[in-house]
Amino acid sequence: MMKRRTLLLRQNPVAHAPGSNWISVPGFALSAVLLTVIQAPWNVHFLAWVAWVPFMLACREEVSVWKLMLAAYLVGLCYWVGNLYWLHIITMTGYIAFGVAQALYWPALAWSVRFVRQKKIPLALAGPVIFVGAEAWQGVLYTGFCWYYLAHSQYRLLPLIQICDIFGVLGLSALIALVNGIIAQCILDWKTGRLMRMHNIISAAAAVLLIMLALVYGQRRIVETPNYLINGPRVGMVQPNVPAWVKEEMDNGQKILDEMIADSNECILAGAAMVAWPETMVLAPMNLPYLSVCASNSDPPRFHQQILQHSRNRAYILVGANAADIGVHQGQYDITDQYNSAYLYRPDGLADPTRYDKIHLVPFGEYIPFRDSAPWIYKTILWLSPYDYDYNLTAGKDYTTFEMEADGQMYRFGVLICYEDTDPTVTRKIVVATDGQKKADWLVNLSNDGWYVRFKNNRVYPMAELAQRTAISAFRCVENRISIVRSVNTGISCLIEPTGRIRDGFNAGTLPREAMKRQGVSGWFADTVPIDSRVTFFSRYGRWLDVVFGVGWSIIPIWSIYDAGKEKFKRKTRTR
Repeated sequence: MMKRRTLLLRQNPVAHAPGSNWISVPGFALSAVLLTVIQAPWNVHFLAWVAWVPFMLACREEVSVWKLMLAAYLVGLCYWVGNLYWLHIITMTGYIAFGVAQALYWPALAWSVRFVRQKKIPLALAGPVIFVGAEAWQGVLYTGFCWYYLAHSQYRLLPLIQICDIFGVLGLSALIALVNGIIAQCILDWKTGRLMRMHNIISAAAAVLLIMLALVYGQRRIVETPNYLINGPRVGMVQPNVPAWVKEEMDNGQKILDEMIADSNECILAGAAMVAWPETMVLAPMNLPYLSVCASNSDPPRFHQQILQHSRNRAYILVGANAADIGVHQGQYDITDQYNSAYLYRPDGLADPTRYDKIHLVPFGEYIPFRDSAPWIYKTILWLSPYDYDYNLTAGKDYTTFEMEADGQMYRFGVLICYEDTDPTVTRKIVVATDGQKKADWLVNLSNDGWYVRFKNNRVYPMAELAQRTAISAFRCVENRISIVRSVNTGISCLIEPTGRIRDGFNAGTLPREAMKRQGVSGWFADTVPIDSRVTFFSRYGRWLDVVFGVGWSIIPIWSIYDAGKEKFKRKTRTR
Protein backbone atom coordinates (compact mmCIF):
# COMPACT_ATOMS: atom_id res chain seq x y z
CA MET A 1 0.00 0.00 0.00
CA MET A 2 2.82 2.43 0.89
CA LYS A 3 4.59 1.64 -2.39
CA ARG A 4 1.41 2.34 -4.39
CA ARG A 5 0.81 5.69 -2.60
CA THR A 6 4.43 6.74 -3.28
CA LEU A 7 3.91 5.98 -6.95
CA LEU A 8 0.75 8.14 -7.05
CA LEU A 9 2.58 11.03 -5.43
CA ARG A 10 5.33 10.81 -8.02
CA GLN A 11 2.75 10.87 -10.82
CA ASN A 12 0.97 13.97 -9.42
CA PRO A 13 3.20 15.47 -6.72
CA VAL A 14 1.36 18.81 -6.43
CA ALA A 15 -2.09 17.32 -5.94
CA HIS A 16 -1.40 16.55 -2.31
CA ALA A 17 0.55 19.67 -1.43
CA PRO A 18 -0.81 21.32 1.72
CA GLY A 19 -3.35 24.05 0.91
CA SER A 20 -3.15 23.52 -2.85
CA ASN A 21 -6.85 22.72 -3.03
CA TRP A 22 -7.78 26.31 -2.20
CA ILE A 23 -5.35 28.24 -4.39
CA SER A 24 -8.16 28.85 -6.89
CA VAL A 25 -10.15 31.18 -4.63
CA PRO A 26 -8.13 34.38 -5.36
CA GLY A 27 -8.46 33.84 -9.12
CA PHE A 28 -12.20 33.28 -8.89
CA ALA A 29 -12.55 36.32 -6.65
CA LEU A 30 -10.60 38.55 -9.05
CA SER A 31 -12.82 37.51 -11.95
CA ALA A 32 -15.90 38.21 -9.80
CA VAL A 33 -14.61 41.72 -9.09
CA LEU A 34 -13.84 42.41 -12.75
CA LEU A 35 -17.20 41.08 -13.92
CA THR A 36 -18.92 43.32 -11.39
CA VAL A 37 -16.95 46.43 -12.28
CA ILE A 38 -17.57 46.18 -16.04
CA GLN A 39 -21.33 46.35 -15.48
CA ALA A 40 -21.01 49.47 -13.33
CA PRO A 41 -21.64 52.96 -14.76
CA TRP A 42 -17.91 53.71 -14.80
CA ASN A 43 -16.33 53.65 -18.24
CA VAL A 44 -14.15 50.56 -17.71
CA HIS A 45 -15.61 48.39 -20.46
CA PHE A 46 -12.10 47.37 -21.59
CA LEU A 47 -11.75 45.17 -18.50
CA ALA A 48 -14.32 42.76 -19.98
CA TRP A 49 -11.60 41.56 -22.37
CA VAL A 50 -9.63 40.11 -19.43
CA ALA A 51 -12.40 39.50 -16.87
CA TRP A 52 -12.47 35.68 -17.18
CA VAL A 53 -8.68 35.28 -17.42
CA PRO A 54 -8.08 34.89 -13.64
CA PHE A 55 -10.89 32.33 -13.54
CA MET A 56 -9.34 30.20 -16.27
CA LEU A 57 -5.91 30.38 -14.68
CA ALA A 58 -7.41 29.33 -11.33
CA CYS A 59 -8.81 26.05 -12.75
CA ARG A 60 -5.56 24.16 -12.28
CA GLU A 61 -5.39 20.45 -12.99
CA GLU A 62 -3.70 19.60 -9.71
CA VAL A 63 -6.59 20.97 -7.65
CA SER A 64 -9.20 18.46 -6.53
CA VAL A 65 -12.18 18.78 -8.84
CA TRP A 66 -14.69 18.79 -6.00
CA LYS A 67 -12.87 21.40 -3.98
CA LEU A 68 -12.37 23.45 -7.13
CA MET A 69 -16.11 23.36 -7.74
CA LEU A 70 -16.86 24.21 -4.12
CA ALA A 71 -14.55 27.21 -4.25
CA ALA A 72 -16.12 28.30 -7.54
CA TYR A 73 -19.61 27.95 -6.11
CA LEU A 74 -18.87 29.97 -2.98
CA VAL A 75 -17.28 32.80 -4.96
CA GLY A 76 -20.04 32.61 -7.57
CA LEU A 77 -22.63 32.81 -4.81
CA CYS A 78 -21.03 35.99 -3.49
CA TYR A 79 -20.93 37.38 -7.03
CA TRP A 80 -24.59 36.73 -7.84
CA VAL A 81 -26.01 37.62 -4.44
CA GLY A 82 -23.98 40.83 -4.49
CA ASN A 83 -24.97 41.82 -8.02
CA LEU A 84 -28.63 40.93 -7.65
CA TYR A 85 -29.04 42.99 -4.48
CA TRP A 86 -31.75 45.07 -6.14
CA LEU A 87 -34.07 42.03 -6.19
CA HIS A 88 -34.43 41.79 -2.43
CA ILE A 89 -36.97 44.61 -2.34
CA ILE A 90 -39.39 42.62 -4.50
CA THR A 91 -38.97 39.26 -2.83
CA MET A 92 -36.32 38.18 -0.35
CA THR A 93 -37.17 34.52 -0.97
CA GLY A 94 -36.84 34.87 -4.73
CA TYR A 95 -33.67 36.93 -4.34
CA ILE A 96 -31.95 34.26 -2.25
CA ALA A 97 -33.28 31.35 -4.32
CA PHE A 98 -32.25 32.96 -7.58
CA GLY A 99 -28.78 33.83 -6.29
CA VAL A 100 -28.29 30.24 -5.09
CA ALA A 101 -29.42 28.89 -8.46
CA GLN A 102 -27.37 31.31 -10.57
CA ALA A 103 -24.23 30.46 -8.59
CA LEU A 104 -24.43 26.89 -9.93
CA TYR A 105 -23.04 28.13 -13.23
CA TRP A 106 -19.65 28.83 -11.66
CA PRO A 107 -18.72 25.26 -10.59
CA ALA A 108 -19.96 24.03 -13.97
CA LEU A 109 -17.67 26.57 -15.63
CA ALA A 110 -14.75 25.59 -13.39
CA TRP A 111 -15.28 21.89 -14.11
CA SER A 112 -15.36 22.58 -17.85
CA VAL A 113 -12.23 24.75 -17.88
CA ARG A 114 -10.28 22.24 -15.76
CA PHE A 115 -11.28 19.44 -18.13
CA VAL A 116 -10.23 21.22 -21.33
CA ARG A 117 -6.93 22.15 -19.69
CA GLN A 118 -6.37 18.49 -18.85
CA LYS A 119 -7.11 17.59 -22.46
CA LYS A 120 -4.69 20.30 -23.67
CA ILE A 121 -7.44 21.96 -25.69
CA PRO A 122 -6.43 25.57 -26.37
CA LEU A 123 -8.43 28.02 -24.28
CA ALA A 124 -8.76 30.22 -27.36
CA LEU A 125 -11.14 27.58 -28.68
CA ALA A 126 -12.66 26.34 -25.45
CA GLY A 127 -13.12 29.73 -23.73
CA PRO A 128 -15.87 31.07 -26.01
CA VAL A 129 -17.67 27.72 -26.04
CA ILE A 130 -17.69 27.51 -22.24
CA PHE A 131 -18.44 31.09 -21.18
CA VAL A 132 -20.75 32.02 -24.03
CA GLY A 133 -22.43 28.63 -23.73
CA ALA A 134 -23.20 29.50 -20.12
CA GLU A 135 -24.73 32.79 -21.24
CA ALA A 136 -26.85 30.90 -23.76
CA TRP A 137 -28.23 28.59 -21.08
CA GLN A 138 -28.72 31.49 -18.71
CA GLY A 139 -30.95 33.11 -21.32
CA VAL A 140 -33.20 30.02 -21.35
CA LEU A 141 -33.34 28.48 -17.87
CA TYR A 142 -35.71 29.85 -15.21
CA THR A 143 -37.68 31.51 -18.07
CA GLY A 144 -34.45 33.23 -19.15
CA PHE A 145 -32.26 35.83 -17.49
CA CYS A 146 -30.40 37.76 -20.19
CA TRP A 147 -28.34 39.84 -17.80
CA TYR A 148 -24.66 40.41 -16.96
CA TYR A 149 -23.42 39.21 -20.33
CA LEU A 150 -19.91 40.14 -21.40
CA ALA A 151 -21.34 42.03 -24.38
CA HIS A 152 -23.51 44.30 -22.26
CA SER A 153 -20.46 46.10 -20.94
CA GLN A 154 -19.68 47.33 -24.48
CA TYR A 155 -22.96 49.13 -25.18
CA ARG A 156 -21.20 52.49 -25.55
CA LEU A 157 -18.93 51.18 -28.35
CA LEU A 158 -21.40 51.57 -31.21
CA PRO A 159 -19.17 50.30 -34.07
CA LEU A 160 -18.45 47.11 -32.14
CA ILE A 161 -22.02 46.19 -31.18
CA GLN A 162 -23.39 46.37 -34.74
CA ILE A 163 -22.51 42.71 -35.38
CA CYS A 164 -25.45 41.84 -33.15
CA ASP A 165 -27.79 42.32 -36.13
CA ILE A 166 -26.35 39.03 -37.44
CA PHE A 167 -25.28 37.06 -34.40
CA GLY A 168 -27.35 38.52 -31.59
CA VAL A 169 -25.77 39.74 -28.38
CA LEU A 170 -23.84 36.48 -27.93
CA GLY A 171 -21.82 37.22 -31.05
CA LEU A 172 -20.08 40.05 -29.25
CA SER A 173 -19.77 37.99 -26.06
CA ALA A 174 -18.02 35.29 -28.11
CA LEU A 175 -15.51 37.80 -29.47
CA ILE A 176 -14.72 39.03 -25.96
CA ALA A 177 -14.48 35.47 -24.61
CA LEU A 178 -12.10 34.59 -27.46
CA VAL A 179 -9.69 37.33 -26.36
CA ASN A 180 -9.98 36.18 -22.74
CA GLY A 181 -9.14 32.63 -23.80
CA ILE A 182 -6.14 33.72 -25.89
CA ILE A 183 -4.70 35.78 -23.04
CA ALA A 184 -5.17 32.95 -20.53
CA GLN A 185 -3.55 30.41 -22.88
CA CYS A 186 -0.61 32.74 -23.57
CA ILE A 187 -0.01 33.20 -19.83
CA LEU A 188 -0.04 29.43 -19.28
CA ASP A 189 2.35 28.83 -22.18
CA TRP A 190 4.60 31.70 -21.09
CA LYS A 191 5.03 30.00 -17.72
CA THR A 192 6.27 26.87 -19.47
CA GLY A 193 8.42 28.73 -21.98
CA ARG A 194 6.15 27.94 -24.96
CA LEU A 195 4.59 31.35 -25.54
CA MET A 196 5.55 31.47 -29.22
CA ARG A 197 3.75 28.27 -30.14
CA MET A 198 2.10 28.42 -33.53
CA HIS A 199 -1.47 28.14 -32.23
CA ASN A 200 -0.92 31.18 -29.99
CA ILE A 201 0.31 33.23 -32.93
CA ILE A 202 -2.56 32.08 -35.14
CA SER A 203 -5.13 32.70 -32.40
CA ALA A 204 -3.86 36.21 -31.68
CA ALA A 205 -3.81 37.09 -35.37
CA ALA A 206 -7.32 35.69 -35.82
CA ALA A 207 -8.63 37.71 -32.86
CA VAL A 208 -7.13 40.94 -34.20
CA LEU A 209 -8.59 40.23 -37.63
CA LEU A 210 -12.05 39.46 -36.23
CA ILE A 211 -12.09 42.63 -34.12
CA MET A 212 -11.04 44.70 -37.12
CA LEU A 213 -13.72 43.09 -39.29
CA ALA A 214 -16.33 43.71 -36.59
CA LEU A 215 -15.33 47.38 -36.36
CA VAL A 216 -15.33 47.83 -40.15
CA TYR A 217 -18.72 46.13 -40.43
CA GLY A 218 -20.10 48.20 -37.57
CA GLN A 219 -18.84 51.48 -38.98
CA ARG A 220 -20.34 50.65 -42.36
CA ARG A 221 -23.71 49.88 -40.77
CA ILE A 222 -23.66 53.17 -38.87
CA VAL A 223 -22.71 55.21 -41.95
CA GLU A 224 -25.43 53.64 -44.11
CA THR A 225 -28.16 53.91 -41.46
CA PRO A 226 -29.49 57.35 -42.58
CA ASN A 227 -30.28 55.84 -45.98
CA TYR A 228 -32.83 53.53 -44.34
CA LEU A 229 -34.36 55.97 -41.88
CA ILE A 230 -37.46 58.10 -42.08
CA ASN A 231 -38.80 60.36 -39.37
CA GLY A 232 -41.83 58.93 -37.66
CA PRO A 233 -44.26 60.88 -35.50
CA ARG A 234 -43.33 62.79 -32.39
CA VAL A 235 -43.99 60.67 -29.32
CA GLY A 236 -44.05 61.61 -25.66
CA MET A 237 -42.91 59.68 -22.61
CA VAL A 238 -44.08 60.35 -19.06
CA GLN A 239 -41.75 59.45 -16.19
CA PRO A 240 -43.25 59.49 -12.70
CA ASN A 241 -40.92 59.09 -9.74
CA VAL A 242 -42.97 56.94 -7.39
CA PRO A 243 -41.35 54.23 -5.23
CA ALA A 244 -43.20 50.93 -5.53
CA TRP A 245 -44.50 50.84 -1.98
CA VAL A 246 -46.07 54.27 -2.48
CA LYS A 247 -47.67 53.21 -5.78
CA GLU A 248 -49.11 50.06 -4.23
CA GLU A 249 -51.19 52.12 -1.79
CA MET A 250 -54.54 52.30 -3.57
CA ASP A 251 -55.35 55.67 -2.01
CA ASN A 252 -52.64 57.17 -4.21
CA GLY A 253 -54.23 55.99 -7.46
CA GLN A 254 -56.07 59.21 -8.22
CA LYS A 255 -53.11 61.42 -7.32
CA ILE A 256 -50.73 59.41 -9.53
CA LEU A 257 -53.20 59.50 -12.43
CA ASP A 258 -53.68 63.25 -12.14
CA GLU A 259 -49.93 63.84 -12.18
CA MET A 260 -49.44 61.62 -15.23
CA ILE A 261 -52.21 63.42 -17.10
CA ALA A 262 -50.59 66.77 -16.26
CA ASP A 263 -47.25 65.65 -17.74
CA SER A 264 -49.05 63.97 -20.64
CA ASN A 265 -50.71 67.30 -21.42
CA GLU A 266 -47.29 68.89 -21.71
CA CYS A 267 -46.21 66.18 -24.16
CA ILE A 268 -49.28 66.81 -26.31
CA LEU A 269 -48.71 70.57 -26.23
CA ALA A 270 -45.14 69.84 -27.43
CA GLY A 271 -46.56 68.08 -30.49
CA ALA A 272 -46.66 64.44 -29.40
CA ALA A 273 -49.10 62.35 -31.43
CA MET A 274 -48.82 59.51 -28.92
CA VAL A 275 -47.90 59.58 -25.23
CA ALA A 276 -46.86 56.52 -23.22
CA TRP A 277 -47.29 55.99 -19.48
CA PRO A 278 -45.27 53.40 -17.53
CA GLU A 279 -46.24 49.86 -16.61
CA THR A 280 -49.19 49.42 -14.19
CA MET A 281 -49.18 53.07 -13.15
CA VAL A 282 -52.96 53.17 -13.52
CA LEU A 283 -53.99 51.35 -10.36
CA ALA A 284 -56.99 49.41 -11.68
CA PRO A 285 -57.77 46.85 -14.38
CA MET A 286 -58.85 48.71 -17.52
CA ASN A 287 -60.32 45.96 -19.75
CA LEU A 288 -63.93 46.58 -20.72
CA PRO A 289 -65.43 43.29 -19.43
CA TYR A 290 -64.04 44.08 -15.99
CA LEU A 291 -65.19 47.71 -16.12
CA SER A 292 -68.70 46.59 -17.06
CA VAL A 293 -69.20 44.84 -13.72
CA CYS A 294 -67.75 47.62 -11.57
CA ALA A 295 -69.87 50.14 -9.73
CA SER A 296 -70.08 53.34 -11.79
CA ASN A 297 -68.58 55.46 -9.00
CA SER A 298 -65.64 53.11 -8.30
CA ASP A 299 -62.06 53.86 -9.32
CA PRO A 300 -61.77 51.69 -12.47
CA PRO A 301 -64.65 53.33 -14.43
CA ARG A 302 -63.70 56.79 -13.19
CA PHE A 303 -60.06 56.30 -14.26
CA HIS A 304 -61.23 54.96 -17.61
CA GLN A 305 -63.46 57.96 -18.30
CA GLN A 306 -60.74 60.37 -17.19
CA ILE A 307 -58.24 58.87 -19.66
CA LEU A 308 -60.83 58.86 -22.45
CA GLN A 309 -61.48 62.52 -21.84
CA HIS A 310 -57.76 63.25 -21.81
CA SER A 311 -57.16 61.54 -25.16
CA ARG A 312 -60.29 62.71 -27.00
CA ASN A 313 -59.47 64.89 -30.04
CA ARG A 314 -55.88 65.21 -28.81
CA ALA A 315 -53.55 62.22 -28.98
CA TYR A 316 -53.12 58.48 -28.56
CA ILE A 317 -52.43 57.52 -24.92
CA LEU A 318 -50.63 54.22 -24.26
CA VAL A 319 -51.48 53.10 -20.75
CA GLY A 320 -49.90 50.46 -18.53
CA ALA A 321 -52.45 48.76 -16.26
CA ASN A 322 -53.69 45.33 -15.25
CA ALA A 323 -56.43 43.33 -16.92
CA ALA A 324 -58.77 40.93 -15.16
CA ASP A 325 -60.94 38.13 -16.53
CA ILE A 326 -64.25 37.77 -14.74
CA GLY A 327 -66.10 34.56 -13.90
CA VAL A 328 -69.00 33.65 -11.64
CA HIS A 329 -68.43 31.66 -8.46
CA GLN A 330 -71.31 30.79 -6.13
CA GLY A 331 -73.46 33.46 -7.69
CA GLN A 332 -70.85 36.22 -7.38
CA TYR A 333 -68.38 37.73 -9.80
CA ASP A 334 -64.84 36.45 -9.33
CA ILE A 335 -61.49 37.26 -10.95
CA THR A 336 -60.23 34.17 -12.76
CA ASP A 337 -57.04 35.50 -14.44
CA GLN A 338 -55.00 38.67 -14.17
CA TYR A 339 -52.62 40.14 -16.74
CA ASN A 340 -49.96 42.84 -16.95
CA SER A 341 -51.25 44.80 -19.93
CA ALA A 342 -50.96 47.79 -22.23
CA TYR A 343 -53.98 49.69 -23.57
CA LEU A 344 -54.25 52.30 -26.31
CA TYR A 345 -56.73 55.16 -25.93
CA ARG A 346 -57.47 56.88 -29.22
CA PRO A 347 -58.19 60.49 -30.22
CA ASP A 348 -61.62 59.40 -31.52
CA GLY A 349 -62.71 59.03 -27.90
CA LEU A 350 -62.58 55.24 -27.78
CA ALA A 351 -60.30 52.65 -26.27
CA ASP A 352 -58.67 50.48 -28.92
CA PRO A 353 -60.06 46.91 -28.77
CA THR A 354 -56.49 45.61 -29.15
CA ARG A 355 -54.66 44.87 -25.92
CA TYR A 356 -51.16 43.58 -25.26
CA ASP A 357 -50.69 41.17 -22.36
CA LYS A 358 -47.17 40.64 -21.12
CA ILE A 359 -45.80 37.32 -22.37
CA HIS A 360 -42.55 36.88 -20.43
CA LEU A 361 -43.52 36.87 -16.76
CA VAL A 362 -40.87 37.09 -14.05
CA PRO A 363 -40.77 34.23 -11.51
CA PHE A 364 -41.45 35.35 -7.92
CA GLY A 365 -42.09 38.92 -9.12
CA GLU A 366 -45.19 38.24 -11.26
CA TYR A 367 -46.03 34.69 -10.42
CA ILE A 368 -45.03 32.18 -7.78
CA PRO A 369 -43.68 28.83 -8.94
CA PHE A 370 -44.84 25.53 -7.42
CA ARG A 371 -48.51 26.54 -6.98
CA ASP A 372 -49.67 23.19 -8.33
CA SER A 373 -46.57 20.98 -8.07
CA ALA A 374 -45.56 21.81 -4.47
CA PRO A 375 -48.30 23.80 -2.69
CA TRP A 376 -46.43 23.96 0.63
CA ILE A 377 -43.47 25.70 -1.05
CA TYR A 378 -45.88 28.00 -2.84
CA LYS A 379 -47.62 28.99 0.41
CA THR A 380 -44.27 29.58 2.14
CA ILE A 381 -43.08 31.85 -0.68
CA LEU A 382 -46.38 33.74 -0.65
CA TRP A 383 -46.06 34.23 3.11
CA LEU A 384 -42.53 35.63 2.69
CA SER A 385 -43.45 37.87 -0.24
CA PRO A 386 -44.12 41.62 0.15
CA TYR A 387 -47.77 41.11 -0.86
CA ASP A 388 -50.68 40.09 1.34
CA TYR A 389 -52.60 38.57 -1.61
CA ASP A 390 -52.15 36.02 -4.38
CA TYR A 391 -50.42 38.06 -7.09
CA ASN A 392 -50.04 35.37 -9.75
CA LEU A 393 -50.43 36.76 -13.26
CA THR A 394 -51.29 34.89 -16.44
CA ALA A 395 -48.94 35.16 -19.40
CA GLY A 396 -50.17 36.63 -22.66
CA LYS A 397 -49.92 34.69 -25.91
CA ASP A 398 -50.19 37.21 -28.75
CA TYR A 399 -47.32 39.31 -30.10
CA THR A 400 -49.60 42.31 -30.50
CA THR A 401 -48.93 45.49 -32.42
CA PHE A 402 -50.99 48.68 -32.24
CA GLU A 403 -51.97 51.02 -35.06
CA MET A 404 -52.01 54.81 -34.97
CA GLU A 405 -52.37 57.64 -37.46
CA ALA A 406 -50.29 60.81 -37.46
CA ASP A 407 -49.93 63.49 -40.16
CA GLY A 408 -51.93 61.37 -42.58
CA GLN A 409 -49.65 58.32 -42.18
CA MET A 410 -50.47 54.98 -40.56
CA TYR A 411 -47.93 53.49 -38.19
CA ARG A 412 -47.65 50.28 -36.20
CA PHE A 413 -45.75 49.86 -32.96
CA GLY A 414 -45.21 47.07 -30.46
CA VAL A 415 -44.99 47.10 -26.69
CA LEU A 416 -42.47 45.48 -24.37
CA ILE A 417 -43.52 45.45 -20.73
CA CYS A 418 -40.92 45.52 -17.97
CA TYR A 419 -38.10 42.98 -18.48
CA GLU A 420 -39.29 42.00 -21.94
CA ASP A 421 -36.77 44.48 -23.33
CA THR A 422 -34.08 42.04 -22.13
CA ASP A 423 -35.66 39.10 -23.97
CA PRO A 424 -34.37 38.76 -27.56
CA THR A 425 -37.04 36.23 -28.56
CA VAL A 426 -40.09 38.20 -27.46
CA THR A 427 -38.67 41.36 -29.01
CA ARG A 428 -37.98 39.89 -32.46
CA LYS A 429 -41.39 38.17 -32.59
CA ILE A 430 -43.08 41.50 -31.98
CA VAL A 431 -40.92 43.24 -34.60
CA VAL A 432 -41.07 40.69 -37.44
CA ALA A 433 -44.02 38.68 -38.72
CA THR A 434 -43.81 34.99 -39.58
CA ASP A 435 -43.35 35.88 -43.26
CA GLY A 436 -40.14 37.75 -42.41
CA GLN A 437 -41.59 41.23 -42.97
CA LYS A 438 -41.32 43.99 -40.39
CA LYS A 439 -44.66 44.53 -38.65
CA ALA A 440 -43.62 47.19 -36.11
CA ASP A 441 -42.17 50.61 -36.92
CA TRP A 442 -40.88 51.09 -33.39
CA LEU A 443 -41.24 49.62 -29.90
CA VAL A 444 -42.37 51.17 -26.64
CA ASN A 445 -41.02 49.79 -23.37
CA LEU A 446 -43.40 50.39 -20.45
CA SER A 447 -41.75 49.63 -17.15
CA ASN A 448 -42.05 50.29 -13.45
CA ASP A 449 -38.59 50.39 -11.91
CA GLY A 450 -39.91 51.92 -8.73
CA TRP A 451 -39.05 48.61 -7.09
CA TYR A 452 -35.35 49.25 -7.58
CA VAL A 453 -34.95 52.50 -5.72
CA ARG A 454 -34.47 53.48 -2.11
CA PHE A 455 -36.66 56.15 -0.57
CA LYS A 456 -35.19 58.18 2.27
CA ASN A 457 -35.91 61.68 3.54
CA ASN A 458 -38.39 62.19 0.68
CA ARG A 459 -35.68 61.47 -1.89
CA VAL A 460 -35.45 58.61 -4.36
CA TYR A 461 -32.07 56.90 -4.68
CA PRO A 462 -31.76 54.62 -7.74
CA MET A 463 -30.03 51.24 -7.77
CA ALA A 464 -27.80 49.74 -10.47
CA GLU A 465 -30.71 47.94 -12.17
CA LEU A 466 -31.99 51.09 -13.88
CA ALA A 467 -28.85 51.83 -15.89
CA GLN A 468 -28.06 48.16 -16.54
CA ARG A 469 -31.42 47.44 -18.14
CA THR A 470 -31.25 50.56 -20.28
CA ALA A 471 -27.92 49.31 -21.64
CA ILE A 472 -29.39 45.87 -22.33
CA SER A 473 -32.28 47.47 -24.24
CA ALA A 474 -29.79 48.96 -26.69
CA PHE A 475 -28.92 45.47 -27.97
CA ARG A 476 -32.56 44.77 -28.86
CA CYS A 477 -32.44 47.86 -31.09
CA VAL A 478 -29.32 46.68 -32.93
CA GLU A 479 -30.54 43.09 -33.30
CA ASN A 480 -33.73 44.22 -35.02
CA ARG A 481 -32.77 47.69 -36.38
CA ILE A 482 -35.63 49.30 -34.53
CA SER A 483 -36.05 52.24 -32.16
CA ILE A 484 -37.19 51.66 -28.60
CA VAL A 485 -38.84 54.45 -26.67
CA ARG A 486 -38.87 53.84 -22.92
CA SER A 487 -41.42 55.16 -20.43
CA VAL A 488 -40.19 54.05 -17.03
CA ASN A 489 -41.32 54.97 -13.54
CA THR A 490 -38.25 56.36 -11.65
CA GLY A 491 -36.22 56.10 -14.91
CA ILE A 492 -34.58 55.69 -17.30
CA SER A 493 -37.05 57.04 -19.88
CA CYS A 494 -35.29 57.65 -23.18
CA LEU A 495 -35.19 57.00 -26.91
CA ILE A 496 -32.74 54.38 -28.19
CA GLU A 497 -31.96 54.50 -31.90
CA PRO A 498 -31.68 51.49 -34.30
CA THR A 499 -27.88 51.68 -33.99
CA GLY A 500 -28.14 51.18 -30.23
CA ARG A 501 -27.27 54.78 -29.45
CA ILE A 502 -29.03 55.98 -26.32
CA ARG A 503 -30.09 59.46 -27.37
CA ASP A 504 -29.30 62.38 -25.11
CA GLY A 505 -31.59 65.36 -25.44
CA PHE A 506 -35.04 65.61 -27.03
CA ASN A 507 -37.30 68.01 -28.92
CA ALA A 508 -38.95 69.17 -25.71
CA GLY A 509 -39.11 68.03 -22.10
CA THR A 510 -38.21 68.52 -18.45
CA LEU A 511 -36.05 65.45 -17.82
CA PRO A 512 -32.24 65.81 -17.68
CA ARG A 513 -30.70 66.14 -21.15
CA GLU A 514 -28.26 63.29 -20.53
CA ALA A 515 -30.26 60.06 -20.69
CA MET A 516 -28.34 58.13 -18.06
CA LYS A 517 -28.98 60.89 -15.52
CA ARG A 518 -32.74 60.42 -15.71
CA GLN A 519 -32.78 58.28 -12.59
CA GLY A 520 -34.79 59.01 -9.49
CA VAL A 521 -36.47 62.07 -11.06
CA SER A 522 -39.86 62.82 -12.56
CA GLY A 523 -40.63 64.61 -15.81
CA TRP A 524 -41.48 64.10 -19.46
CA PHE A 525 -40.01 64.40 -22.91
CA ALA A 526 -41.22 64.44 -26.51
CA ASP A 527 -39.09 63.46 -29.48
CA THR A 528 -39.35 62.30 -33.08
CA VAL A 529 -38.93 58.55 -33.40
CA PRO A 530 -36.72 57.30 -36.28
CA ILE A 531 -38.09 54.38 -38.29
CA ASP A 532 -35.61 51.93 -39.86
CA SER A 533 -36.79 49.86 -42.83
CA ARG A 534 -34.13 47.16 -42.57
CA VAL A 535 -34.96 43.57 -41.61
CA THR A 536 -31.90 41.94 -40.05
CA PHE A 537 -30.51 38.44 -40.27
CA PHE A 538 -31.14 38.09 -36.54
CA SER A 539 -34.77 39.20 -36.90
CA ARG A 540 -35.34 36.52 -39.52
CA TYR A 541 -33.49 33.62 -37.89
CA GLY A 542 -33.38 34.44 -34.20
CA ARG A 543 -30.96 33.13 -31.58
CA TRP A 544 -29.22 30.60 -33.79
CA LEU A 545 -25.82 31.32 -32.25
CA ASP A 546 -27.24 30.71 -28.77
CA VAL A 547 -28.09 27.18 -29.88
CA VAL A 548 -24.58 26.61 -31.26
CA PHE A 549 -22.83 27.68 -28.07
CA GLY A 550 -25.42 26.16 -25.74
CA VAL A 551 -25.04 22.75 -27.35
CA GLY A 552 -21.27 23.18 -27.59
CA TRP A 553 -20.88 23.79 -23.88
CA SER A 554 -23.23 20.89 -23.05
CA ILE A 555 -20.89 18.50 -24.85
CA ILE A 556 -17.97 19.31 -22.54
CA PRO A 557 -19.42 17.97 -19.24
CA ILE A 558 -20.87 14.98 -21.08
CA TRP A 559 -17.44 14.28 -22.53
CA SER A 560 -15.91 14.76 -19.10
CA ILE A 561 -18.29 12.27 -17.47
CA TYR A 562 -17.73 9.77 -20.24
CA ASP A 563 -13.97 10.20 -19.94
CA ALA A 564 -14.05 9.71 -16.17
CA GLY A 565 -16.16 6.58 -16.56
CA LYS A 566 -13.77 5.19 -19.14
CA GLU A 567 -10.76 5.81 -16.87
CA LYS A 568 -12.55 4.20 -13.94
CA PHE A 569 -13.31 1.15 -16.06
CA LYS A 570 -9.64 0.91 -17.12
CA ARG A 571 -8.46 1.06 -13.50
CA LYS A 572 -10.86 -1.71 -12.51
CA THR A 573 -9.66 -3.81 -15.43
CA ARG A 574 -6.01 -3.37 -14.43
CA THR A 575 -6.64 -4.41 -10.81
CA ARG A 576 -8.28 -7.70 -11.78
